[in-house]
Amino acid sequence: MAKDKILFIGGSLNMTRMVHEVSKHLAGEYDCYFTPFYTDGLYDILARHTDLMDFNVLGTNGPFRKATDAYLQEHNLPVDWRGDGHDYALYVTTSDLYVPKNIRKKPFILIQEGMTDPEGLMFYLVKYLKLPRYFASTSTNGLSNQFVHFCVASQGYRDFFIRKGVRPEKPIATGIPNFDNCASYGDNDFPYKNFVLVATSDARETYKFDNRKKFIRNALDIADGRQLIFKLHPNEKVDRATREILDLVPNALIYTSGKVEHMIANCDVLICQYSTLVYVGLALGKECHSYFNLDELRRMIPYQNGGTSARNIAQVCRHVLRGETVDPLEFVPEPEALLDESIAYVGARA
Repeated sequence: MAKDKILFIGGSLNMTRMVHEVSKHLAGEYDCYFTPFYTDGLYDILARHTDLMDFNVLGTNGPFRKATDAYLQEHNLPVDWRGDGHDYALYVTTSDLYVPKNIRKKPFILIQEGMTDPEGLMFYLVKYLKLPRYFASTSTNGLSNQFVHFCVASQGYRDFFIRKGVRPEKPIATGIPNFDNCASYGDNDFPYKNFVLVATSDARETYKFDNRKKFIRNALDIADGRQLIFKLHPNEKVDRATREILDLVPNALIYTSGKVEHMIANCDVLICQYSTLVYVGLALGKECHSYFNLDELRRMIPYQNGGTSARNIAQVCRHVLRGETVDPLEFVPEPEALLDESIAYVGARA
């Protein structure tokens, strides 16, 4: 008997890793295929033949696509570009900023990739004038409401997305892969300890405002003489960012690669801009600084469930494929199962 087929749609490297982790729990029961993110019509033409879309996952020639292609090849995953090769019973993706035509009338599961952008003017223009969601970047994640379920990081995030306009029956607090087992990052060989880590943003590369000099000076004040280490965002213009940092902090150490989570585990202080990495710092009890309100972040911190979020999301997929109802609170962890109730369970109690 032929197995049902599931298409997992990647995007950024983080998105692609997430859907891959989920697929590992379904591969024995279903035929699993993968594709980079894709679009249709005019958007597809622009993505294929210009660089206008390359600053985000819609582009086919930019760094996001190249990283996804390399990951799929490295792990020898079966690729079905755009899902054209098979008839799929379910789609799994981590962004609904654009929903391709071939999945609009099919069941699909949305997974929260991480932190969403602030709700600025463009968010409200998109929400109320029905402009394309990607105009407001990730601030509009979830607002298509075209998915069957939205697997989110915590009960705090479930409440957050419902407030923004996601239908209450859709978000399921499963936890999310890559952010659900932060304690494991303490086992690493990163050579430095007790420093101040600055995780920069690709805001300028994605056409957002960033006063980088002010940000660096603020990091200097926070460090107060301690060693500053900068980890650049993979999408940043390295030469420009490096020059700006060294002009103000000549003794700074600058990393363009390496596992940033290991750096966070070894630091004393984490300074972020708009990065989801702040959740790693909060889960590990670090002193954290972010452009977002830290009290709000603590209410939404991803469940620290020992790395079982991918398994939880796979179970949601099974429920959908079987036509079963999913309890939105089915995967809320018990307090004793969490690594640090005082930090990790705050989202569940919110």
